[in-house]
Amino acid sequence: MKQLVKNGIRHFSTITKHKLLVGKLCFRCGLYRQGLLHDLSKYGPTEFLVGVKYYQGDRSPNEAEREDKGVTTSWLHHKGRNKHHLEYWVDYDIQNKERGMTGMKMPDNYIVEMFCDRIAASKVYQGEKYTDRSALEYFQKGKGKVMLHPYSKAKLELLLTKLADEGEDAAFAYAKRYLKAYRRYKRKKRK
Repeated sequence: MKQLVKNGIRHFSTITKHKLLVGKLCFRCGLYRQGLLHDLSKYGPTEFLVGVKYYQGDRSPNEAEREDKGVTTSWLHHKGRNKHHLEYWVDYDIQNKERGMTGMKMPDNYIVEMFCDRIAASKVYQGEKYTDRSALEYFQKGKGKVMLHPYSKAKLELLLTKLADEGEDAAFAYAKRYLKAYRRYKRKKRK
């Protein structure tokens, strides 16, 4: 029981540290609402209790649950409620029915939130080992395995590469300009 309480406190601390960091990064890009609302589902019982049970501190509890059960209920819940995850945007391909499932084009504001989320996760789990290349390297390891729309993949990779090559200030300045252009485009399209 003591270990469960310790894990609960540690898990709460880890997800809160992550959430606050994503919020700070989203604010740098002008995504205030998304920064405030990011990952709130992690605090509900479906996700939180699994996180406590499988807490390790150096990686996502979802990986441990997946290894133990062959599926992770908290991840299935999480990805279905949080639009900054590429898996939220997987659907049947109506253009190529033989392909089955494919990644749909993500709105730019969620691509930028995903960018912030990946940086924060790298910082939280890697700690002192984190560099501006960490999130790009993690993305490149799984790049061929994910169902990400070509547009979304190109935009995310551009942001991660800018971070790796030019640093945080340049990457976030670019993301902010990119979102302003996206918002202007959306306003014009509505008229």
